[in-house]
Amino acid sequence: MSDRRAALSETTLVDQLLADQQMLTAVEQFSALHERGHVKERYSALLPASPLSTGEQYAFEVNLDACTGCKACVVACHSLNGLDDNESFRDVGLLVGSGYQQTVTTACHHCEDPACANGCPVCAYEKDATTGIVKHLDDQCIGCQYCMLKCPYEVPKWNERLGIVRKCDMCAQRLAVGESPACVQACPTSAIRIVKRRTGVSPVANSSALLPDTFDSSYTLPTTSYVNRRVMPEDARAADRDVVRVQPTHWPLVMMLVLTQLSVGLLVASVWHPSLLISAVVCLHAGLGVSVLHLGRPMGAWRFFLGLRRSWMSREILAFSVLAGLAMASLLFVPVWITAMVGLVAVFTSAMIYIDTRRSWWSAPRTLVSFFGTVVKLGASGAAAMTGDAVCTALALTSGAVLWFVEPHLQRGAMTSLRIVHERLASEAKAKRVCALMAMGYQSLVLMMPSLAFVLGPVAFVCSLAACVGERVIFFKAVDAPKMPGGVTR
Repeated sequence: MSDRRAALSETTLVDQLLADQQMLTAVEQFSALHERGHVKERYSALLPASPLSTGEQYAFEVNLDACTGCKACVVACHSLNGLDDNESFRDVGLLVGSGYQQTVTTACHHCEDPACANGCPVCAYEKDATTGIVKHLDDQCIGCQYCMLKCPYEVPKWNERLGIVRKCDMCAQRLAVGESPACVQACPTSAIRIVKRRTGVSPVANSSALLPDTFDSSYTLPTTSYVNRRVMPEDARAADRDVVRVQPTHWPLVMMLVLTQLSVGLLVASVWHPSLLISAVVCLHAGLGVSVLHLGRPMGAWRFFLGLRRSWMSREILAFSVLAGLAMASLLFVPVWITAMVGLVAVFTSAMIYIDTRRSWWSAPRTLVSFFGTVVKLGASGAAAMTGDAVCTALALTSGAVLWFVEPHLQRGAMTSLRIVHERLASEAKAKRVCALMAMGYQSLVLMMPSLAFVLGPVAFVCSLAACVGERVIFFKAVDAPKMPGGVTR
């Protein structure tokens, strides 16, 4: 380096500075700045110079031109927040296009209308009235993971050891004493800084999304802004757009949905066949019992009433709690038709939990048809198996056939999920179809030969039950989960 500077001694000062910039890496520039004692001044500029005013909140601003994808922000966040080995509040992704490549650092966007907080049944999230920071209250969380389904940016992260989710809080404790967040301080190119953002003003004025291949910002109103001088090409996209990601099965939820929808179907059938009531009550309580296994901290679930004003999960818990009580009372004095009506309302709240996430695979038409179709299909099939009623058998066959032909039409808008089904869940989809066909075949035989009702009826019910379990497995595993761009592997 000294030889080169000697050779440039006769050049201008500007030439020398340009030469230094070409030779020093970002880390070396940071080290030189630190040695000259200018670090504090340098990083104080990464915080707003004046306090927040009314109608303002803190927000991240990311300079894409300066982001090199070094992941210093990720390491600093992990270290200073004491995160577990596989836990990270900040990620680095990649955008690509025609002759274009850009690394992107992402974390919580501290949205104006946070979906995570809106969905939490126990109010384990709060948006600070002064700073606008969306904080997660670890001691309040019950580990239901619904915020992970609600957030379209994959921000809340599941912590298996603690049985709760956790997320970025913009290092609020550091901001409170005038220090910038860990990620901001660690970035050697100053690509991240904290700015003041006026609430009600979208940082994406010319687009409906933060970045290519991200969710519509109107859903949560994220406050993070991404700025750059380079023109982003029209074909810019997330590097991992075509990566097929199979989601968790959530077995407790699969069994809960199938058993509760079966129980509601049997409750409806109990209006005409009272002998089915005990079976309905057993299935209902079995479904509610297994659902608790999904919670990381089930002992705190009693606080569900805190989220009734805005959380569909709170409303589902309330609806099924009332249903459980009415079902027991129906064994003594409450009319069964009242319990059955409450059961249908409870199934509607179950459907709304997933519809409210705005994921295409969980669209309102598909989810409502699937959930209430299961109520009719399993309720009629179960009633036919236990009573031999030809009308119930015919209803089970008809509902199964309708679902067989209608469901593919309701799935057409979810192209990514269909690709997941075809490429990664083909065996599950085939097994589901085989079970559904077998159920309809046995039910057809029962209608033609009623004497076989008590032999083939139970077999048809088991096949129907297996088909519905398969449908719920695909319902969860094939959902296209929205997220921020990924694709960086180094």
